[in-house]
Amino acid sequence: MESENTFDIFLVAPPGLENVVADEARERGFVGVTQQPGGVTVRGDWPEVWRANLQLRTPVRVLARFASFRAMHLAQLDKRSRKIDWAALLPRGVTVKVEATCRKSKIYHDRAAADRVKTALKDTVGAVIDQEAELVIKLRIEDDLCTFSIDTSGESLHKRGHKERVNKAPMRENLAAAFLRQMGYDGTQAVLDPMCGSGTFVIEAAEMAMGLYPGRSRGFAFQTLRNYDAKAFEAMKAAVQPDKVSVQFYGSDRDTGAIHMSTANAEKAGVASLTEFRHAAVSDLQRPDCAPGIVIVNPPYGGRIGNKKQLFALYGALGKTLSERFKGWRAGIITTDGGLAKATGLPFLPTTPPVPHGGMRITLHQTDPLT
Repeated sequence: MESENTFDIFLVAPPGLENVVADEARERGFVGVTQQPGGVTVRGDWPEVWRANLQLRTPVRVLARFASFRAMHLAQLDKRSRKIDWAALLPRGVTVKVEATCRKSKIYHDRAAADRVKTALKDTVGAVIDQEAELVIKLRIEDDLCTFSIDTSGESLHKRGHKERVNKAPMRENLAAAFLRQMGYDGTQAVLDPMCGSGTFVIEAAEMAMGLYPGRSRGFAFQTLRNYDAKAFEAMKAAVQPDKVSVQFYGSDRDTGAIHMSTANAEKAGVASLTEFRHAAVSDLQRPDCAPGIVIVNPPYGGRIGNKKQLFALYGALGKTLSERFKGWRAGIITTDGGLAKATGLPFLPTTPPVPHGGMRITLHQTDPLT
């Protein structure tokens, strides 16, 4: 363990959205924010680890890098692994998974490196090694530097813990938050999703506007660690006071089941008073009686649902409706296919890099205020 209380905390980012995660971390007051491929490093202590899991909307998970040393061979790795104060971190008899990766190092065998750490854990704290364990110790050996991290999140952070029902092709909550941020959403604009599915964009926008913590309804892997202070964490959760919000958030869908799903999810998330869901086809979409805001939509695309050739008319109808009825609003369309986006006829700005999602690569196509 480090002699100081602070260490590196790595925020795993969706590939291509590292800058969005970095911006959010800075906005939330984290220090030492450094962007790199795959994520963002910040500096902090264990309460900052808890806070990152609780408050940040865009990362995938939070890794605490709690120890590091150099090792040139497996015997050295074995000896130095045993000197880590595992007992200060892990309860005796804890069930844990160990993962190791080796790059450009004299120790090059991932499995052999992981085995040495597993043995150290068994011998020092009586750990039970289980590949299905929620608590994961990660060892990265690069240029002979061994860095130990613990996955403090457990389940992916997109699982907010208050959505009971999802549709068959859901947008992950952390991606929804990231795309909203890329569109300049700051909690003061109305947001509308005309193909709302399970309501992810609408609910996420309403939560952001209220200042609700995304992790308020779920548990985390760090709650099993010996240094976890339940009373302090509950105080951290209770410190937020929901903001008063003067805008509304709207969702519609041609599937009545989706409307029931979205309504139930908004109720569970505590944002029902700010959200409105209606059964409507895209061609029947009406502009809300409010100041121009953001329309954001994740329509079907060929690789996800059905035949792509049948979707051009849908995208065309969406673009026509937005062009005719949503002057002054900014539009964002998320799709795998630039041709489908082009079929809307909307004047898109240059795109940001595509983002992996569900085995595909999706891109946000967004406009300036429509004229």
